[in-house]
Amino acid sequence: MWARFYSTKPDDSRPQSKEPQLKWSSWFRQVHRWLAILFTLTVIANFIAMALGQPPAWITYSPLPPLFLLMFTGLYMFGLPYAAAWREKRQPS
Repeated sequence: MWARFYSTKPDDSRPQSKEPQLKWSSWFRQVHRWLAILFTLTVIANFIAMALGQPPAWITYSPLPPLFLLMFTGLYMFGLPYAAAWREKRQPS
């Protein structure tokens, strides 16, 4: 259904400008992937620290910043297909 939106091929139906276009959605996807890796590593470090004894507070709370950033990038990507459909409806035929 949204295959056109997620396609990596350029859309030939839109006029191409000579200026390079920012690909915000692909940038957000890449950031989201790296944040997921960072979050996973901080959770693993947290479990290792807990196995060795009482961990310091900074290790205990270290997964939270990547988690919040993951939430924002995930919500952005979740809304992209809906925004594209809304923009399509608004364009005059």
